[in-house]
Amino acid sequence: MPFVAETTLYLLGILALLGVWRFHQIQVRSGRIQAIDLFDRSVVRFYLYVLPENRTSCSVCAQAQGRVFLPSAVDKIGFSPLGGPCSGTLSCQGLLVGLYGGWVEARQLVSRLQQSSKKNPVRLSPDELSALVRGAWSQSISADTDRISMHLLEGWCLGKADEAAAIEGLRYVVDRGKEPRHLSYIVPASLRLMELLLKAGREDEVRLAIEQLELRFPSDRHDADAPSFTQRKVLQEVKSRLWETRSLKVSA
Repeated sequence: MPFVAETTLYLLGILALLGVWRFHQIQVRSGRIQAIDLFDRSVVRFYLYVLPENRTSCSVCAQAQGRVFLPSAVDKIGFSPLGGPCSGTLSCQGLLVGLYGGWVEARQLVSRLQQSSKKNPVRLSPDELSALVRGAWSQSISADTDRISMHLLEGWCLGKADEAAAIEGLRYVVDRGKEPRHLSYIVPASLRLMELLLKAGREDEVRLAIEQLELRFPSDRHDADAPSFTQRKVLQEVKSRLWETRSLKVSA
């Protein structure tokens, strides 16, 4: 008799676990919770190509704005988010940003991307991109994983709508981007930060940002994360604009 009672308890426990699993599946399908591996949120589940929203870009790069890619596509040899070479006078400031995406808008995007085909690639409209960036990512389970990337996206996408948030987001990337996967963001984030600060008339902060970048990446540094030749030219342009702005103020 004790054996039968013990077996019955085991069976009831198994049935309870099956019930919990079934309830979990229903919640996942309804979108109320997310099916993720709680022990690994460091992976990138999708990549997003973005251009600064208040800058003129070449037609080739503009066609790629808002494109979304699976990691399997990005990992292929010779991958490019663009349909051809950038045709801008200076290289357009497009970025390919990797995200895990634990909030509602990102989860929906991952699902949409997984169901798409090569003939119908996923490309976010300006409104969809704004909704993704403004989503409740900071309350999601992937907040720590995506924090640097999301602040970078704020700097790229909120220059007009929320200049203060864009500036603070970029400053966060420059100051806190320490992990290897974030190092390639530092230079573009610094240049974008200078641009927005200059536009806002915050010349002293532009000067400090220039000094910080040059201290971190001296002219004799040429590794993968250091400024490229084109980025060095952009930096020189920022310096020239800063000098002109200060000269005009002095002459006035």
